[in-house]
Amino acid sequence: MKVYSSDKIRNVAVTGHSGSGKTSLTEAMLYRAETSERLGRVVDGNTICDFDPEEIKRKVSVSSAVAPMEWKDTKINLIDCPGLFDFEVGSLEGIRAAGTVLIVVSGKSGVNVGTEKAYKTAQKLGKNVMFYINKMDRENADFNKVLSQMKETFGNRICPIVVPYIENHKVVCYVNLITDEIFAYDTSGQRKERALPEAATSYIEEMKNSLSEAIAETDDALMDKFFAGEKFTEEEIYHGLHKGIKDHTIDPVYCGSAVTTEAIHPLLNAMLEIVPSAAELASETAYQDNKEVMINCDENDPTVAFVFKTVADPFVGKLSFVKVIAGKLTANSQVINARTKEPEKLGKLLFIKGKKQEEIDEIVAGDIGAVTKLPNAKTGDTLCDPKRIVECKRVEFPAPCLTMAVEIKDKNDEGKIASAIQRLMEEDPALSFENNIETKQFLISGLGEQHLDVIISKLQNKFGITVTLKKPRVAYRETIRKKVKVQGKHKKQSGGHGQYGDVWIEFEPCDSDGLVFEENVFGGAVPKNFFPAVEKGLQEAIKCGVVAGYPVVGLKATLVDGSYHPVDSSEMAFKTAASIAYKTGLPDASPIILEPIGKLTVYAPDSNTGDILGELNKRRGRVLGMNPTDDAMQEIMAEVPISEMFDFTTFLRSATQGRGSFTLEFERYEPLPQNLVDSVIEEAKALRKEE
Repeated sequence: MKVYSSDKIRNVAVTGHSGSGKTSLTEAMLYRAETSERLGRVVDGNTICDFDPEEIKRKVSVSSAVAPMEWKDTKINLIDCPGLFDFEVGSLEGIRAAGTVLIVVSGKSGVNVGTEKAYKTAQKLGKNVMFYINKMDRENADFNKVLSQMKETFGNRICPIVVPYIENHKVVCYVNLITDEIFAYDTSGQRKERALPEAATSYIEEMKNSLSEAIAETDDALMDKFFAGEKFTEEEIYHGLHKGIKDHTIDPVYCGSAVTTEAIHPLLNAMLEIVPSAAELASETAYQDNKEVMINCDENDPTVAFVFKTVADPFVGKLSFVKVIAGKLTANSQVINARTKEPEKLGKLLFIKGKKQEEIDEIVAGDIGAVTKLPNAKTGDTLCDPKRIVECKRVEFPAPCLTMAVEIKDKNDEGKIASAIQRLMEEDPALSFENNIETKQFLISGLGEQHLDVIISKLQNKFGITVTLKKPRVAYRETIRKKVKVQGKHKKQSGGHGQYGDVWIEFEPCDSDGLVFEENVFGGAVPKNFFPAVEKGLQEAIKCGVVAGYPVVGLKATLVDGSYHPVDSSEMAFKTAASIAYKTGLPDASPIILEPIGKLTVYAPDSNTGDILGELNKRRGRVLGMNPTDDAMQEIMAEVPISEMFDFTTFLRSATQGRGSFTLEFERYEPLPQNLVDSVIEEAKALRKEE
């Protein structure tokens, strides 16, 4: 593929709700632009963008994919984004790199949560928006109903350009309101011109009037012409639409069928005629020495490139997908990573189309490509010329909200899993991993069950590590509620030097994360050189509580008395004596189990707050307050036992249809309710047997 200047480049992210047909639409555009020789189908697993084995198996996109194409001497970089909420990272990556967001809406199911989230993300990142109402070949598709939903949800910016005329639940013809073209498709998918049915005249006239009103509002001269009753020329309509989409006052709507490729050509033409070019949209605000600077999309300026996606494959190697904001990248480019302040040595430069790679000499301003072997670069990094070190705005990726314990089938793989997941974390910013020393479990966190399921499959297929997921253990604690004074005496004689240590220790509750040790011994009953041994014996003892074997916190131990033997006393003897005092005294100090309490913040629509409050009550939560947010959502703040939050992700997604989100942070420990103590003790016993 030849190198295009920024005024001949369009960067378009294809997004929307899962199942709306995003990948199919991308495939249809590539096919109609003659970039691909055949029309792939998602159900057959042979599309250009869904090439990953997980995508082929699941019949859904799990990551973003870039597919450039050429249409009438213009390069269009399509970025096919996943629609499932578990793979939101891919959608954010694609929208961040694009200038225009094409939101696909099903002509059957209409506006869904994924439609709304894609629109909000585009608005938040300042991207232009256009819509494509898909699946118009389906018998129950209802264009007008979906259009009404869109206007109700997104406002008067919605502006239809290509509309269908429907009789008996079937599309009779399509009408391009700009060019007045009227066309239909035969059973073989061939386009044919036809006359407008007389019954459709008033409907089409109404649609044209709506278009004219939208165009008039983009320009004062056009507004004057509109009020004078004059018709706009095609050139004026294209000018108005181009300005309207760029100024975020018009969101054009096209329609058709991705599966049959009906009405794909008008959409392709729109990419040239009304979608602003990279030269107009690729400029960005960046930061230089904590000050905002404007980076213009000019290939003659110092290089600035943004890493918007990373692929870390053990066989293919590491690929960093970049959007060049200014200047150009070549194999000899000297660039600095603005995050690390270190030079990055570029590998091969590539244009990527699905899984196919084409080696190239340069990536110019406004274009998208990939660079191999950037060992230190991460998603969100900025690569720039040493003459101008700036940092582009990063994307805020969602925090992991579902944590599972990883159980490795082959113990020999324990040493490999950390490095394997580290590779996967390079390409997935919403993934986290830790080796929890306390619970002795590997913990993996992601955005949902499907997200983690894909990660587990990748561990198996890419790295040969077989694992299963299970509910993580809860890190309980133990403490005491009253003060006791006990003796711990260790005396042993076995020929030669014996062992002798004798201590009196007061145990009492205190506010601490572990043990507070003090000594208050008079008269040298216990020599000072044995004090550290006593403390060490207690520090080791509190690792295992007397109720269920969990670590003890909030414990103050004061050494008040004791005795020693000038020959048989030793550090080991006093260490053992302290342990005996601990085991003797704590059962009499009203020991209890403490459970971890988390600080929960939930963001959800007003209509779902009742269900959420009821659910939190079931989970023993305490609601602290509610605040309305700017986007018609409610912020619910609560404290809730972490042991009750294991599947809250699933509940919230189901209750809010994916609109809700939450964060949970550890706050403190509180006494476990008495009715739950026995089950926690039994669970602890079972775990000790396993170990």
